Amino acid sequence: MTNLQGQIARKKLQYDSPQQEAYLNLWRTYDRLRLLEDKLFLEHGLTAQQYNALRLLAARGSLGLATLEVAKRLVSRAPDITRLIDPLVERGWITRNRPKENRRLVRLNLTEAGQLLLDRLGGPVTLCGTEQLGHLNETELGELTRLLQKARGPHEDPKSAWGPEENPKE
Repeated sequence: MTNLQGQIARKKLQYDSPQQEAYLNLWRTYDRLRLLEDKLFLEHGLTAQQYNALRLLAARGSLGLATLEVAKRLVSRAPDITRLIDPLVERGWITRNRPKENRRLVRLNLTEAGQLLLDRLGGPVTLCGTEQLGHLNETELGELTRLLQKARGPHEDPKSAWGPEENPKE
């Protein structure tokens, strides 16, 4: 790379507004951090959303969750929950059942194999989080979390698990 090419590459990006600058920085940050997560989950034949679904089912224990309830609780929206769940069923990590009293309802449960997978991934997922954000101190992480919650607050369903808290910290 020539000196001129280096200067052009480092040129300050121009934005139409402070909101656009913040949003594009958020998007770029998500992309950079997601690369680390994607690499980890790909090694185990998973996506981040599938891992999220497994964690949700693990938290419910033997009660499991209805398919549509899993879709509502995911960190990111899954327009086709069936396509997300099918590979997990095929690999034996979850089961799909229809209760006799309501055949339209599909209930998902984590299997023993699914729990073993989550157990194996516990350490690597923690290390991934450290690689992603370990350079921020506890105060910075708290402030980042607060600002992200505030930014998405007006756009979040109040009934969502991700909705605003009863007494948000300001």
